[in-house]
Amino acid sequence: MTLIRRGPGGGEEPPPQRSDEERERARAEREARRAAREGRGPQPTGDVPAPIPDPPPEPEPAENPSPATPDVYPPVTPDRLSHLPGEDLAAAPDDPAPVATAATMSQEPVIPATEPPDEPAVGPRTARREEAGGILAGATARKPPRRRKRRWIGLALLVVLVGALAWFAISLWQPFHGSGHGRVVVEIPPNSSSRKIGNILEHNGAVASGFFFALRARLSGKSGKMRPGRYVMQQDMSYSAAINVLTTPPKAAKVVNVSLPEGLSIREAGPLVKSAGLKGSYLDDTARSSELQPKYYGAPHGTHSLEGFLFPATYQIKAGASVKSLIHKQIVAFRRNLKQVDMSYARSKHLTAYDVLTIASMVERESASPGDRKKIAAVIYNRLHDHMPLGVDATLRFALHDWDKPLTVSQLRTDTPYNTRVHLGLPPTPIGSPGLAAMQAAAHPAHVGYLYYVANPDGCGGTVFSSTDAKFERDARRYRAAVAANHGHVPSCKHKK
Repeated sequence: MTLIRRGPGGGEEPPPQRSDEERERARAEREARRAAREGRGPQPTGDVPAPIPDPPPEPEPAENPSPATPDVYPPVTPDRLSHLPGEDLAAAPDDPAPVATAATMSQEPVIPATEPPDEPAVGPRTARREEAGGILAGATARKPPRRRKRRWIGLALLVVLVGALAWFAISLWQPFHGSGHGRVVVEIPPNSSSRKIGNILEHNGAVASGFFFALRARLSGKSGKMRPGRYVMQQDMSYSAAINVLTTPPKAAKVVNVSLPEGLSIREAGPLVKSAGLKGSYLDDTARSSELQPKYYGAPHGTHSLEGFLFPATYQIKAGASVKSLIHKQIVAFRRNLKQVDMSYARSKHLTAYDVLTIASMVERESASPGDRKKIAAVIYNRLHDHMPLGVDATLRFALHDWDKPLTVSQLRTDTPYNTRVHLGLPPTPIGSPGLAAMQAAAHPAHVGYLYYVANPDGCGGTVFSSTDAKFERDARRYRAAVAANHGHVPSCKHKK
């Protein structure tokens, strides 16, 4: 921009020309002020006048200025002439503005120092550094709240950790757990691990957690001592109580032995069962049962009695148990033994399993020695084949409930389906409980032609067999004579010591 000076008459006057020395001095002053602002040089003191800021550089006049393009300066106003760079420009506008001349411009104005000598001038960079320092100082001042926040976080984490440990310990040791309630039956298979046992108990509601149960068993050293079997436990038991149940050997329960010999009928076995102290009536509870239906074995329609299906043996029964527990054991034993009997030959003779049981019950009563069983079965098969009455006195004794006294003539004429002297074929039901040997003999009789047999008159338990009626009559007379000689009793064996 070109400065234009106005004259007293308002006309334009050419600006005063400065010498080279004045330009050099102004340039030096500008450099000094710039250095002071940037903090690179000595600061002005009270004895040294502060450097005057340089005015904008003025264009050099041409050596031969052209009248068409004269050097033009901006209009000099009172504000412009009364203030130099570096001075206070906020002076009142009413102050008279001195007229700028070459002499006044060549003099150096003395500007008093406004800052202490020992303090550096504050430049833009210094201000930024102070501002940054203030921010850092503020950040440093706010560190204590951050530390307090970290302490609160650490305390919260500690509380959570302690709570988790307390929950784990209470869940594992159950200090406030009750003794359980209700009743639940649990079956523990053999070779089960502690974790598998825990899962079974949890599934049945006996314990709260299979995991904690297994851990508790390991910590107590009893994980390998738990026994398989069927247990009656409570629901929601404590882990220690459940472990004690599974590791404590059961107390030996008081049992009674009930011995039922082969061949006895239900009526004969009743007093033996009663003497064992079992609860209930053996005779009534065997009249029918939901565990076994005789018709499935070929019994006639309407047959319900368990006669012939109660396997004879010695059974251990808990003292004071019911009669039904004994009956259940006998039926289970019967089914297990019947599976060992081959029924193919009997079926070839059009006999059912029920017929075989009936024949076996007669064999048990009639045979005096094990060697006689198959021969007596052969006699029954041969008589059935020839449509002859069986003539077995044991069937009549079953109907008369008389197994000891000699049969009278009138008794031998009793009209009952069990009197095989009068009625052809097999009796309606078995007459007792046969054992396995008698069932096998009844299913596979000896291949002999015997039609008769009688007890050996020597009283040693043998049986005499015959195929003709004449020989049978001779054997029968000998036996009757021996009984008469013994005053009506069965002869005793002379060869026994």
